[in-house]
Amino acid sequence: MKVTDYATLIRAANPGPMTLDGTNTWILRAPDSEQSVVVDPGPLLEDHLRAVLEAAGQVAVVLLTHKHLDHSEGAAWFANQAGCGVRAVDPEFRIPTDHAHGLAEGDVITAGDLRVEVLPTPGHTLDSVCFWLPQDGSLLTGDTVLGRGTSVVAYPDGALGPYLDSLDRLRAFANSAADVQRLLPGHGPVVDAPADVLTYYVKHRQDRLNQVRTAVAAGHTTPEAVVEHVYADVDKSLWPAAELSVRAQLDYLG
Repeated sequence: MKVTDYATLIRAANPGPMTLDGTNTWILRAPDSEQSVVVDPGPLLEDHLRAVLEAAGQVAVVLLTHKHLDHSEGAAWFANQAGCGVRAVDPEFRIPTDHAHGLAEGDVITAGDLRVEVLPTPGHTLDSVCFWLPQDGSLLTGDTVLGRGTSVVAYPDGALGPYLDSLDRLRAFANSAADVQRLLPGHGPVVDAPADVLTYYVKHRQDRLNQVRTAVAAGHTTPEAVVEHVYADVDKSLWPAAELSVRAQLDYLG
């Protein structure tokens, strides 16, 4: 499904409590260009990966927003079929495996007239990054910001302090002269009000952190006890994910 002039969405058939409707694989390509960039090929589901291959055409490179398998598991298979490399923060997922194929602050990836800028946003995982398309006004957020609901700080792969810093950075970026028109998330629908959603994310995190502080002060000191107290209004199927965030919050509070 073509979402913008530069971005096409192919959603993997892996819906679930953590993946919402499924993993969003993004094909980025400038209008009238033959080359594309593929972000997060997704899980190792051959039907999905072949659909991405068909839609992507000539692939310049694969980019990963982070290492979680619902985003990265199919990357090596896809890159082999497409005849391209994979760039990621985590060296384990890079193809080839040398340092030059990482992703760092200030990196710019091009394919034809397409320009993709790298914004490190650790927190959900410590290797999380976002990708900015200045020509399109689109910011790809991986699991740092979802299209629906809120994200999990995946302790111990992630950490709350860096996540709060990343949310502040993205909110400042969305409120700057960068003209961020939309967020293209790793799961869920496109976000058409980036600044509002990022403000909500920051407030939600601060509210939850205050609730955890209160719970601990009342004697609920284990992650399980905090979840039962703070997340009583959340479906119990999501409590394992909530416990990851609580562990990150308790680590942050020291």
